[in-house]
Amino acid sequence: MSNNERRFDLNIEKILEGWETCHAVREIIANALDEQVLTSTKDVEISKDQKGAWRIRDFGRGLRYEHLTQNENQEKLKNPTKVIGKFGVGLKDALATLNRRKVNVLTRSKYGDITLGQTPKHGFPDVVTLHAVVNDASDPNMVGTEVILTGVSDADIAAAKNFFLKFSNQAVLDDTTYGQILGTTKGRKSRIYVTGMLVAEEENFAFSYNITSLTATMRKALNRERTNVGRTAYSDRVKQMLLASKADAVAETLAEDLQRIEQGTNRDEVKWTDVAVHACQILNASKRVVFVTAGDLTSFRATIDHAQDDGYKIVSVPENIRNSLRGITDLKGNPVRDLGVFQSEWSQSFEFKFVNPEKLTKPEQEVFEQREKIASLVGGIPRKVKQIKISETMRPDIMSGYTPQGLWEEATNTIIILRDQLKNVQDFAGTLLHEIAHAKTGYVDVSRDFENALTDMLGQVASSRL
Repeated sequence: MSNNERRFDLNIEKILEGWETCHAVREIIANALDEQVLTSTKDVEISKDQKGAWRIRDFGRGLRYEHLTQNENQEKLKNPTKVIGKFGVGLKDALATLNRRKVNVLTRSKYGDITLGQTPKHGFPDVVTLHAVVNDASDPNMVGTEVILTGVSDADIAAAKNFFLKFSNQAVLDDTTYGQILGTTKGRKSRIYVTGMLVAEEENFAFSYNITSLTATMRKALNRERTNVGRTAYSDRVKQMLLASKADAVAETLAEDLQRIEQGTNRDEVKWTDVAVHACQILNASKRVVFVTAGDLTSFRATIDHAQDDGYKIVSVPENIRNSLRGITDLKGNPVRDLGVFQSEWSQSFEFKFVNPEKLTKPEQEVFEQREKIASLVGGIPRKVKQIKISETMRPDIMSGYTPQGLWEEATNTIIILRDQLKNVQDFAGTLLHEIAHAKTGYVDVSRDFENALTDMLGQVASSRL
């Protein structure tokens, strides 16, 4: 022992048996990355020198031996969304693991060079613990901290780096207040990170996630092993990220999974109904889509073909999701489009080709002039009817494909009759009386109330003629 050498007791006699060399290297990398973030310095360097030793270097403030004490790091606790480590125990365990695995460790900073050694505790020669051997700095002007590892394999370094989002090359699909939604790598499980550190893997998730805003449950679940976190700890944050997302790439992937539910090949995120509904809202706001069920594809094939001809993409969703979409709006405040909304939008876009009565043929004019006389059979034209118009075209019911002969348009208080009904009085009278019944009652076709109204009207007609 040199005159300048000091030994700092790490108070470690045994370490976690489950820790491998890669776990220890992981902790050293985590500390370096935290220092980089906290000091806003340049990227951490991980390199192999000509002698085969691996060097992990940050460019922060430099490690002091006091940092090896086991206590909470207040600076890290104040920056929970930025840093990986929270307590001063990971580095100590890492050093002990490396020592046990026969890896030589040299830590250099302007505050000193630190190696490891086994030394009896002061006053207790029978108790040997791991000590940090502190010597004067070999480079007093050094910036940051460098950890030199001799005897660690390339595979251990690769495995250690694999714990970090920073080295994963995973694309960020959306950045929310709760964390980032990430793309996945083909042939690899989805990954759950907490502030950039891997804590779990998922077999059947559509995305990977980096959680930066931790719940109380997650804080309790994060232990020194870091990778034993169950889904119950992070599922709420994953769901909140998805509900906060507005990214098309996220919504489109979830929509594809929605269409796989019937076959049972969907991933797990769309099992959350509110997430599935939110994905539909994103799609509706950014794409021309119509949401249908498997039953709709059979029952309303003509309508769906019409929508596709108009440039809409058909998205098949389960019945419960379609029901949840009814009456809600998308992110822009527009109705989420199912077949009913599509029908309404299509109807509103339809333009009638009205014909001026003076442009009718003489026989058509003679039939049209009978309108008040026909209406008198049932008490006259209702006061709420402001106009009776003739149109060359009529708005079809896109759901049934049927084109009606007449229409009561309550928004404009107008009865509209198709021109071809003027070919004889019988056709014109039947259609006009039918629409007068709608105007009087407000009832819709194919309803019991409307049938009763027509029956009453037929009685009136018979009574007036007899």
